Amino acid sequence: MTELDELIRTAKLLRAPGGCPWDAEQTHESLVQYLLEETYELIDAIESGNREEVLEELGDVLYQVVFHSDLASTGSLGAAFDIQDVAKFTKEKMMGRHPHVFGDAEQLEKFKAVTGDDVMLNWENHKQKEKPERESVLDGIPKALPALALADKVIGKAQKIGILDQETQSPLKLENEEQLGSLLLAIVQAAKAQGLDSERSLRQAVGDLSSDIRKAEVLRASDAGVIGQDPSLE
Repeated sequence: MTELDELIRTAKLLRAPGGCPWDAEQTHESLVQYLLEETYELIDAIESGNREEVLEELGDVLYQVVFHSDLASTGSLGAAFDIQDVAKFTKEKMMGRHPHVFGDAEQLEKFKAVTGDDVMLNWENHKQKEKPERESVLDGIPKALPALALADKVIGKAQKIGILDQETQSPLKLENEEQLGSLLLAIVQAAKAQGLDSERSLRQAVGDLSSDIRKAEVLRASDAGVIGQDPSLE
C-alpha cells in the first residue's frame, strides 16, 4: 500500500465502529469550518515559505478531502462515491480541459496553446461546454469568498463581457504590490476611523456590480433573440 492508501485506511478506521466517536459524529456540514481553517493555515504556510509548515498544512487539507470522501462512501449525499471516484472525476476533467496536452492530433492543433492566456481562453470555453446550465458568467463564483477575492473575480468577469474596460487607464498609479498593500491598508484604516465596515462595503459594491453584469447579460440575450427572429435587424 502507498502512504496515500494508508491515510485513506486510517480515516476509514477512525470512523468505523470502535474507532473515534468524534470522527463518527461528523457530517459534511460540520466539517466545513475545519476545511476553511485548514485552507487558511495552508495559505499562511505558503506565504511563510517554510517547507515543513507547507508539508504539514497540505496534509491537513488532503485529510479533509479524504474525510469527506469517506463520508460520501456511506451514501451521505445520496448515491455513494469514494475517493477513487473523486480522483477519476478530477483526472478526466483535467484531461478534458487540456486538449492541447492530452488531445488527439486534431485537438492538439485546434487548441494549440503557446501562452498561459491561450490556456485560460481554452479553459473557459471547456467550462462552458461542461456546464451548459450556467446562465451567467458569475455562476460558479463562490459567494463566500472574502470581499477582495470576490471583487477580483467579479471584475474579471465584468471585463470579459465588456462591462468594464480592461484597457482603461487607472487613475491610481501603482508600481508594485507593496504600494497597493499600503493603499489598501490606508483605506481600511480610514474606514475604521469613521466606523465603517470595509468588508461589508466592498461586498455591497461587488453586489451592485454583479447586478449590473446580470442585467447586461439579460439585455444581450434579449437582443440576440430579437435579431435571431428578424434577419432584417442583423
